[in-house]
Amino acid sequence: MAESYGRPMLGYLIRRLEAVPSLHGIVVATTTNADDDVIQAFAEKVGVLCFRGSESDVMGRVLGAATAHDADVIVEITGDCPIIDPDIVEQVVRIFLANDAAYVGNAHRRSYPDGMDTQVFARQTLATSASITTRPLDREHVTLHIRDNPELFPPIHLVAPPSLHWPDLGLTLDERQDFELLDRIIGHFGPATPLFGCLDVVRLLRRNPDWVSLNADVHRKGDT
Repeated sequence: MAESYGRPMLGYLIRRLEAVPSLHGIVVATTTNADDDVIQAFAEKVGVLCFRGSESDVMGRVLGAATAHDADVIVEITGDCPIIDPDIVEQVVRIFLANDAAYVGNAHRRSYPDGMDTQVFARQTLATSASITTRPLDREHVTLHIRDNPELFPPIHLVAPPSLHWPDLGLTLDERQDFELLDRIIGHFGPATPLFGCLDVVRLLRRNPDWVSLNADVHRKGDT
C-alpha cells in the first residue's frame, strides 16, 4: 500500500492487469489478518474482487479465490510486481490457451527481470496438486509442487527475447530499496505513459546504471 505519486503500488498492479485483453476478472487474494483489511478496502474502492484466506497456505488461498469466483483458468501474479508488463502477461495466457500444457510460466527458467513473473494454469490442475501435497513449502509457494513434477503437469517455460533478457534485474517490491527504484521508474514515465513496458524499463536502466545499484544488494528468495 506504499504510495508512489499518489497511488498505492497495488493500484499500479491492478491498473496494468486491467489492460490485459484475455483477463475476464481480477481477484485480490489476501489474508484474513486484520492488517490486510486495508487491502480489501482498496480492492473494493477500485472495483475489483477480493478473497481472503490463509496466510501460510497460499495454495489454498489461490484455489479458494478461483473457486469462489468460478475461474476455470488462473493467471497468477504476485502482489509484489507493480510494474508488470501487460503484454507479457497476455503472451503467457495466449501460449497456455494455444497448447495442451498444464502449466505455462516465464519465471522458472529465469530470464526476464524479476517482477515480470506470470504463471497460468487451470483451476483443476491446482486442485489436483493441492490434493496430493501437504508439504508446507508447497502450500506456501502456490505452484512449486506443479513445477517440481513435470511428469504429472507438463509445462511450457517461456524464455525472454534478447532485448528483455536481464534475470538479475530486480523490479519486484520486497524491500525499501526496491520501492526507491520503482518510485523513480514510475516518476520518470509519469502520467503520460502509465503502461510503459518491460522494454522501456530495460532501456531506461541500461542508460542509468546508477539506478540499478539502488537495490542491487537485495537478497531474493530464488525460484520458489
